[in-house]
This record gives sequence, structure tokens and C-alpha cells, in this order.
Amino acid sequence: MTETMALRRGVDSTRDRTVFLNQFLLCAVIILGLVLSLSFRTFDDLGLLIAGGGIAFAATGLALVIPWNRLPVAATAVIPAADVVAIALLREGAPNSAFGLLWIFPAMWAAWAFGRIGTILSVIIITVFYLVLIRVPTGLPLTAAAVLLPVTIAAVATISYFMATRARGQRGLLEQQSIALRQAVRRARRQEDLLTDVLEAVDFGVIRIEADGMQTVANEAHARLAAAASETTGGAYAADGYEPLPPDQLPLARAIRGEEFDAELVWFGAPGERRRALSVTAKQLRGDDGKPAGTLVVTRDVTQEALAIRARDDLLATVSHELRNPLTAVNGYLELALDDPTLTDGPRRSLEVVERNAGRLLVLVTDILAASSSAPTGVAITVTPVPIDLVAAARMAIESTVPRAEARGVSIGLSGDSRVPAFADELRVRQILDNLLSNAVKYGREGGHIEVECRVIDGMAIATVRDDGPGISPEDLPHVFERFYRADAVRQTATHGYGLGLAISQQFAQAQGGDLSVSNAADGGAVFALTLPIEGLEESTHGT
Repeated sequence: MTETMALRRGVDSTRDRTVFLNQFLLCAVIILGLVLSLSFRTFDDLGLLIAGGGIAFAATGLALVIPWNRLPVAATAVIPAADVVAIALLREGAPNSAFGLLWIFPAMWAAWAFGRIGTILSVIIITVFYLVLIRVPTGLPLTAAAVLLPVTIAAVATISYFMATRARGQRGLLEQQSIALRQAVRRARRQEDLLTDVLEAVDFGVIRIEADGMQTVANEAHARLAAAASETTGGAYAADGYEPLPPDQLPLARAIRGEEFDAELVWFGAPGERRRALSVTAKQLRGDDGKPAGTLVVTRDVTQEALAIRARDDLLATVSHELRNPLTAVNGYLELALDDPTLTDGPRRSLEVVERNAGRLLVLVTDILAASSSAPTGVAITVTPVPIDLVAAARMAIESTVPRAEARGVSIGLSGDSRVPAFADELRVRQILDNLLSNAVKYGREGGHIEVECRVIDGMAIATVRDDGPGISPEDLPHVFERFYRADAVRQTATHGYGLGLAISQQFAQAQGGDLSVSNAADGGAVFALTLPIEGLEESTHGT
């Protein structure tokens, strides 16, 4: 509403100029007519000519000096009324000078300015002046020419009225469109200001690259990160921190070529010097026609995160490497002790238990060392698939877990097929099942039950481990196989681990052509499913 009123005030402010221009044109024509009448002496009464011209000149002066935009619209009717009188006097003073045709000017003006009422009144007044006040006193009969002039003026006034009506409609439509356009521009500016404020407030860099490679949008954080990266020496390096990146493989160059990538880690600065790690994501933008319209590049400084992960992996690799050496020595001496022919059955059984668990501990330390993939001393996970019986492997894993389960009053059952063939590494399968059963005992319900089921489903050997505990929260469920991830419920226990067991177990399963998945049972409890192929894999080595 305010916008509309403002626009209307803008239109009204031009009324004084419109009044003057209309009157100025009429006055110019009157001056020309007076000059011709006086030059050719075609006038009958000089006094009437002077009176008519004087009224026209006075009306023109009023049109110039009066601020019509401050007065009501009806006030402007004074000017065309004065013109009608002036033209009547001019025509009476010079009947043969065609001054009567000038009545068209006030008739058009009245029709344009005052609509239907102005059209009717102007035609009636002009006709009265023409027929009654001028023709009747002469006593001459009305002729066709005398009737034609009022009819012509009425026709012209009617045309002006319809043209004015159409013009007002178009002007109203333009006013509405102008209001909508101004409102849209204000909204766009507010959104642009908001977007600018948001981009300047965030701590990650954002730039937009057009299809032609021009950078049209860049926030302050991007400039700051680019400056920090340029301060380093030694060039750019890949995610491992050691492989140099050529200029055409830098994220910005790839984004300009239209490539898309997510969280690409780039190190700036040579190894051993001050370095900066940036995570860069590039997303291609498309226009309404589906064609590429540029690329959006988001850059984040992850130096501290990357250094923390590197330090964690280095520490893990160092500790695991240091534990590996004494465990190897322990296993060696256990083998020597078991080879002693004088060893009795009791001590032999005890040493065999120690040897078996020391061997498993050595394998576990080796696997933890392999999980630290960024450490230079990392080793690969090796699997040797052979035909095995998954039920037998599950039975041995249950036997190893029974002492810990009994301590918490947990029972373990084995169900399913009597024999389930699988093509897998039995040691790795035992490690997976041991880890699943150990977790079920530790985090399941005290005095509860664990069910292990082995079956062949859709050509795959599947072993499921299900407990009747509280299950895994929906927030933690997608992350249970991430390295070093520990759920809140696990961190609150006194026996929590380091978040590596399930991650390594899944790697074991995938290295053998299978998988390890997790879900929550409908009636409560967590369900882990180990899937293994029945046949088809050769001996292989898989790095992490």
C-alpha cells in the first residue's frame, strides 16, 4: 500500500508540468492564428480577438505559476474552461479564421483528465457555446457544416476518453509490476546481504567458479586460507603428505576443469617444515537447462585434525611395533618349552593355552599395526582362504568365550545347519567370531542369552551373533565399524576398548570376499551378521 501511494504521488507531481505543456501548445496555436488573422485582416472584431487572446494568455500564465500538484485534480478544470471561453471569443472575432477547430484541445484535455464526466460536459459546453451563444444571435439557419463541428469535437473527445482509459489501465498495470519488481529487488538484496554475512561469518572458504573459469564469488575465509597456503614452501602434496602434486592436479585447477570431488586432502608445505592441510570439496552447478553453470568449491583448514590423526596413528604403530617384538620372543620360548619331552600333561595343557592366547595376541597386535595405514611401519592384512566348516569355527569360538560368559551368567547357544561350508581364512573367522562374542558378553544383558546361528543363504555362508541386550542406539549404528569410534554407552563402561575390534573384523570379512553388518532386532538386542563366500577366492593380501 505504501509503495502504491508513493507511486501515485510521483504521478501527481507531474500534473503541473502536464497542465503547462497542454496550455502552452494551445497558446502557441492561438498566437499563430492571431498572427495570420491580423496579417490577412480576416477578423471582424479586433476587440473580441484581443479579449480571447488575453484570456488564453492569462490561462497560460496561471498554468505556469500555480502548483497544480498541490491542488485537487478538479482545480485544473479552470484552464480548459477558460480556453473554451477564449476560443469562443476568438471565433466570434474572426469567424473565417477557423478558430472553432481549437475547441478540440480543451475537449481532448477534459476527456483525458476527467474521464467520462469530462467528456460529456466538455462536449455539451462547447456545443452550447457554438450553437446557442454564437449561431443563434446571427439569425442564420443551421447548416451541415455547423452541425459537423460539434459532432467532430464529440468524436475526438470520445476517442481521447477511450485512449485515456486504456492508458490508465496500462499505467496501473505498470505500477503493479513496478511495485512487484521493487519488492523483488529488495528481497534479492536482503538475501544477498544475508548470504554475504553468512559467507563472511563461516571459517571455511567458499568460491564460485563460472563455466568460463572466472571466480565470481569468494568469501574472506577463502582469501585467508589461500594466503596461509601460499606462505608455506615446498609446493603441494597428496593426502599421504609425501607425494608431490603437479599444478594441474591441484583442487582449484581440477574444479576449473569441471571435476567433482569430496573432501580431497591436500598438504601445502614440504615434509618436515611448517605445513597446512586443506580439505577441498568441489560440486558442479547446473542451470535451469541442465547444462553446467560453474562449480562451487568449499575449502576447510584441517591441519590440526590431520596432525592429530597422524600422531595417533604414529603412536599406535609405535606401541604395536614395540609389543610385537616381546610377544614374538614369548611365542618362541613357549614353543621351546612345549618341545621339552620331560613336560608332563598338566603343565603342557597350561602352556598350550598360554601359547594359543599369546599367538592370538601377536596376531591382534599385527592387525592393530596394519590398521595404522599412515604409519611407515604398517603391514598388510593377509588372508589365506581355504575350505572350512563355519559351524566348527563358531563352536571353537563359543568354547573360548564360555568362561567369560559364565562369569556374567550369560548362556550361549548354537543353532542352524549342522555344517556350513565356507571358503575363508579360519584364523580370521575365529578372530571375527571371538570379537563378536566378546562384545556380546561385555555389553549385553547380565544373565542374558547369546545365540549363534550358522546357515547357507542365497549361496553365501552366514553366521549371526545375536544378544538380548539393549541393542545399539540409532545414532551410533551407522558408525560402529569406524576406526576408534566408541558409542556413549561403551565409553561409560569400565571395560571399554579403543574402537578397533569391529573395524578390523569388518576388514577381515571384506578381505575374504564377504562382509560384516549390524542391525537391531525387532524385539531388542544387537544382531551381527558375518557373510562369507562358499568358494571362489584365492590366497590374497589386502592392505588397509
